[in-house]
Amino acid sequence: MNLNEFVINDIKPVLNTAKIGDLQLLFNQLTYSHIPIQTLEGLYLGCMSETDVYCFEKQDVIADQIHAIEGFFVRDNTNWLDVLEAFAQNSTNIMPILDSKNSYLGYYELNDVIGLFNETPFFSEVGGILIVEKGLVDYSFSEISQIVESNDGKLLGAFISKIENDMVQITLKVGNTGLNDIMQTFRRYSYNIISGHEEDSYLESLKDRSEYLNKYLNI
Repeated sequence: MNLNEFVINDIKPVLNTAKIGDLQLLFNQLTYSHIPIQTLEGLYLGCMSETDVYCFEKQDVIADQIHAIEGFFVRDNTNWLDVLEAFAQNSTNIMPILDSKNSYLGYYELNDVIGLFNETPFFSEVGGILIVEKGLVDYSFSEISQIVESNDGKLLGAFISKIENDMVQITLKVGNTGLNDIMQTFRRYSYNIISGHEEDSYLESLKDRSEYLNKYLNI
């Protein structure tokens, strides 16, 4: 996906010779979590967060608080998924863009990049969402794909959504078929079904049996 059309230039980096009060005033006018900072020579230094800016006095010079500058950025040829990862890692909604010569080109806005993600088949195509779990050393994406496709399903996307206590959860988007047969096969391969956004007849059957057993025991 081409991100060039999403480059924004309406905010220029603030010079490090400016006052902290200038940043505070700018944050009052914007909804961004960070503002880019550069030197008089045009060298990009990083960004200062709104949270940090309000910890300093208005008359302080930005250069005197350089320890608070966060040096994150992406290149103009960084792919959209790595850009999205950079947003997440730095807890920001603005991502400065530098070229190969480290010149500041503009920035990406988080909502624009998330919008690209929403246009992928994982979200845009009709299908069911399934979350499965297995041991960290036991699962494989090749096995997961084989299970889905052996039940005439179409795997539209898959990603690791959680790792905890040597267990991994994989979120799947499956098209072309119902999820019930796929979930039964995952169980035969020792996967736990965490969530299936479609009727799961196996669980319904267990529920019916437990209700029947409760009625029997109460006779």
